Amino acid sequence: MRAAHNLLPKDVGPKVPQVVILFGASGDLSQRKLIPGLFRLATQGFIPQCFIVGTALEDISRDEFIKLARNAVDSFYDHPFTEEDWEKFADQIDFVSVQSGPEALRGAVEKAQERCDSAPKLLHYLSVPPKAALASIKTIADAGLVENSRVIMEKPFGTDLESAIDLNKEIHKVFDETQVFRIDHFLGKEPAQNILAFRFANGLFEPIWNRNFIDHIQIDVPETLEVAGRSDFYEATGAYRDMVVTHLFQIMAFVAMEAPTALAPGPISEEKNKVFRSMVPIQPDDVVRGQYGEYRDIPGVDIESDTETFIALRCAIDNWRWAGVPFYLRTGKALAEGQRIVSIAFREPPKSMFPEGSGVGTQGPDHLTFDLADAAKVSLSFYGKRPGPGMRLDKLSMQFSMDETGMQRDVLEAYERLILDAMLGEHTLFTTAEGIERLWEVSEPLLQSPPPTRPYAIGSWGPNAIHQLVAPNAWRLPFEREWREPLGEVFDDH
Repeated sequence: MRAAHNLLPKDVGPKVPQVVILFGASGDLSQRKLIPGLFRLATQGFIPQCFIVGTALEDISRDEFIKLARNAVDSFYDHPFTEEDWEKFADQIDFVSVQSGPEALRGAVEKAQERCDSAPKLLHYLSVPPKAALASIKTIADAGLVENSRVIMEKPFGTDLESAIDLNKEIHKVFDETQVFRIDHFLGKEPAQNILAFRFANGLFEPIWNRNFIDHIQIDVPETLEVAGRSDFYEATGAYRDMVVTHLFQIMAFVAMEAPTALAPGPISEEKNKVFRSMVPIQPDDVVRGQYGEYRDIPGVDIESDTETFIALRCAIDNWRWAGVPFYLRTGKALAEGQRIVSIAFREPPKSMFPEGSGVGTQGPDHLTFDLADAAKVSLSFYGKRPGPGMRLDKLSMQFSMDETGMQRDVLEAYERLILDAMLGEHTLFTTAEGIERLWEVSEPLLQSPPPTRPYAIGSWGPNAIHQLVAPNAWRLPFEREWREPLGEVFDDH
C-alpha cells in the first residue's frame, strides 16, 4: 500500500498565475531542463496557470519555437502525458526575438497577462551566458517588466570579488535583492535538502556533528563528461569558478551550518553566511589543479592554456564547531566516474582493546555518506564482528535509498523545485549577494597565485598530488564497497 500524501501539487505551488519570460529559450539548458520542467509544473497542477514567453537571439516564429518545445518534451520529459496536456501547454507559449526589441517583448507579456484569470506574477529566467546577463536585465528594465516580478540568474556570479561586486551593483540598480534568485541546481536536489533533515530532525546525529567526533569531511563531485563543445565558456571559467564557488561551497554550508531559528529563507541564509564568514582564505598550497591531456586539442582552447579542468582543495572553517576539521573538496572533468557524494569521517576510538589481526582500524574510520544523485542514498559504515570463533572484524554498512520508499515518483527535478520556489518567493535554496561576495573574497589568494595545472589521464581520478593533499587520510572515492541495490519496491502504509 502506498503512503498517503497529505500535500497535493496545488497545495505547495503558487496561488496566482505565472508568466515566465524565458531568456535564451532556444538554448541547451532551456531544451533539456527548463521547458520540460515548466511542462511538468504546469500540467501536474503545481501552478494555477502558466504562460511562457520565450525570447532568444534567433529570429524564429512562434510555431517554430513550439516545435522546439515539443522536441524538448519528447526528448527529456520522463513522465507520462496526453496530447491534451501538450495542446493546452502549447496554447500558452509565445515567442519574441531579442531583435524585435523591448517593446515587442512587453507586448507579448501583456497579451499573456490578459489571458490570466487573475493578476499574475512575472518570473524572468536568464538562461543566458554570463556576459549576456546584464544585457537581459537592461531589456527587462527597458520593457517596463520589473514591477511585480522576480528574476532567476544562472551561475557563475562574477569571476572574482571585484566582478561579483560590480555585477550585484548593476543588478540592484534594477531589482531589489528580494527579487533576485541566484540558482544553484545542486541545492535543488532532494538529497541535498535531506542533509538538513538528517542533521536537524534526528537527535542521534546532531550531538556528534562537531570537531569532537568528526575527523574530516569530503565533498566529491567527479564527472566523466569532457569539455568539448563548451570551450569558450570553460576557458574563461575553469573548474574552480564553474563548480566550487557556485556548488561545492554551497553544499559545504548545508553540512557545516548551525541550526537556524526556523526553516525559513532568512534564518537559513544567515547561518550559511556565518559559515562563509568563518572560512579561512583558500591558500594555493592547499590546492591541486589539473588539466586532462587532450584538453588543449579542443577547438577554441589556447595551445598553452593553464585553465584547470580538475581541482581538489583543503579548506577550513574557523569557528567553535569546526576548528581543526579539514574539508576536502574535489571535482573535475573526464574522470573515472560520475559521482556526487558528501562523506563524513568520524574519529576512531583513542585506544583499541582488540587483539592484533582482528582487522579493526585496517579499513579506515567509520563514515556517514550521502549520495547526492537522485536516488538519495545514505550509508553508515562501521566495524562489526565476523560470525564464527575468535574476534575478527569486518567493515559493514547500513544503507538507505529513496527508491525503497515507493515515493521516488514524487521527487521534483532540481530545476523544477527551484523554479517553483522562485515563483513562491522562497529564497532558502538560493544564494545571496553577501554570500557570493564572501566566497570570492576567500578565493582571492588562490585566484591571484594559482598553482600550475598538473596533467592527468582521461578516466583517472586526477593528478597524483591529490593523495598528498588529503594525507594521512584517503579519498573516499573510488568506493571499496558498491552501493547495494534495493531488494524490491517497498511501500509504507503508516
